[in-house]
Amino acid sequence: MSESDSSKLHIAMFPWAAYGHFIPFLRLSNKLAQKGHKISFLLPKGVQPKLETMNQYPNLIQFFPLLLPHVDGLPPGAETTSVVLGSQQKYLAFAVDQTRDQVESIFKVLKPDVVVYDFWFWIPGLARQLGISPIAYVVICSMAMGLNTKVVTKETTVEEVKELPPGYPSSTVKLKDEEAVIMLFKAQDFGSGLSFQERLRATLIESDAIAFRTYREIEGPFLDYVAKGFRKPVLLSGPCLPEMKTEQLDDKWVSWLSQFKPGSVVFCSFGSASELLQKDAFQELILGFELCGLPFLVALKPPQGCLTVEEALPEGFEERVKGRGLVYGSWVPQQLLLHHPNIGCFVNHCGYGTMWEFLLSDCQIVLIPQLGDQILNTRLMVNELKIGVEVERDGNRRVSKESLSEAIKFVMDKNNETAKTLRANHAQLKQTLSNRDLQEEYINGFIRALQNLVKK
Repeated sequence: MSESDSSKLHIAMFPWAAYGHFIPFLRLSNKLAQKGHKISFLLPKGVQPKLETMNQYPNLIQFFPLLLPHVDGLPPGAETTSVVLGSQQKYLAFAVDQTRDQVESIFKVLKPDVVVYDFWFWIPGLARQLGISPIAYVVICSMAMGLNTKVVTKETTVEEVKELPPGYPSSTVKLKDEEAVIMLFKAQDFGSGLSFQERLRATLIESDAIAFRTYREIEGPFLDYVAKGFRKPVLLSGPCLPEMKTEQLDDKWVSWLSQFKPGSVVFCSFGSASELLQKDAFQELILGFELCGLPFLVALKPPQGCLTVEEALPEGFEERVKGRGLVYGSWVPQQLLLHHPNIGCFVNHCGYGTMWEFLLSDCQIVLIPQLGDQILNTRLMVNELKIGVEVERDGNRRVSKESLSEAIKFVMDKNNETAKTLRANHAQLKQTLSNRDLQEEYINGFIRALQNLVKK
C-alpha cells in the first residue's frame, strides 16, 4: 500500500463559475477519485448535466447543485461566464457569494476534510469554523499569480502596472501599454464590494496552501516566487489531462487531412476566446491563413454579429482556397487533431488548458493571446521556454494578415535556424512531460501534502 492510500480523504471542490474552471477541477477530482478519495463537487444547478459525462467515478464523485439567487444586472438564469459579458461577471460573482448559507449547510452535513476552491474569498473563514482545511487551487499560470503579490488599486497607473514586483524571477514579462490596460481590470469592482484583485488576494492569503495545476519543470522559479510572496506552501497537482487511449479522430477529419503532406497543415483554434472576435478582425485572420500559402484548418466560432462563419468570410475567399483551406464554425477535437501527423503548426490564443495540449504535441507554435493570463502564458512559452512565437500587433492590438502570415511561414521554414531551435526546445520539453510516471508522481505528492495539512 502506497503512502497516498494510507488515509482516504473527503475533498469538497468549489470552482469559479466558468467552464475553464469547472473542467480542471473535475479533472483533478477524477485523478483523486482514481486513488480512492471521496469528492463532493459544488456547482450551479444548471451546470451539473453538462459535466456528468466527464465524471469517471460517479461512485466517489458526487455533485451538489447550488441555486443561484436572482441578482439585478445578471441575465435571467445565467449561471456561468459563458452566457455573461465581462462587465456582468461581477453580478455572477455576487450571485454565487449569496449561496454561502447553502454551502455552509452542505459542509455541516458532509464534514469534508479539505475544500479546494478559487475566487470565493469567504470560503477560508467558513471552512475553518467547521474544521475544514481551505486550499486555493489556481487554474492559470503561476507567472500571473506572482504579479498579484503587487497590490493594484483604482489609483494604479499603467506605468505602475508595467513595473514588475521586487525580486520577480523574470525580466522578459515586460508588458506593453495596451497589455497593462488589460491587467488594470483587476482594480475594477468584482462583486460584494471587492475588486477582482482584492477577491483573488484574499483567496490566496487566507488559504492553508496554494495549489497549481502544473509541473515544476515548466514554472519552477515562479512557483517559488508565489510561495515566498504569499508565505504559503505551494502544492502541485500536475495538469491532470485526460487520457486519449480509446479516442479516435472522426473519419471526416482523417479524410480531409490525408490530402496533405506530413507536418504541412496549419491548424488554428481559439477555444471560447474566438467569441470575442469582431468581424473585421476575424476576416483579417482568415486572410492571413490564405496569404501564408500553406494548407489550413481554422476552427473559430462566428464573430460578433454573425450567426455562421460562412456569412463572415471575405468575398471570394472560399473559391480562392478551395481544396487547400477549411474554416469550420463548430467544436473540433483539438487534442486529437494536434496529434495528427499531417498537422505541423498550431495557431492559438495560449489559454492555459490549450497550452498543456500543445506542449504534448509535435507542432510548431504561433500565439495570439487575447486576455490577461493568456498574455503571460505566451511570455512563458516565447520568452522563457522558447518554444514558439507571438504574432506582432499594431498599437491598437490589431493583428494584420501580413504579420500572421509571416509568423506562420517563419516557424514552418525548415531551413530557418531559429525555427529549428524552437522545434528542438519543444521536442525536449515534450519528452520530459510525456513521461507517464510524471503525472502519477505529482498526484501522489499532492495527496500526501493534503493529508499532512489535514493532520496538523
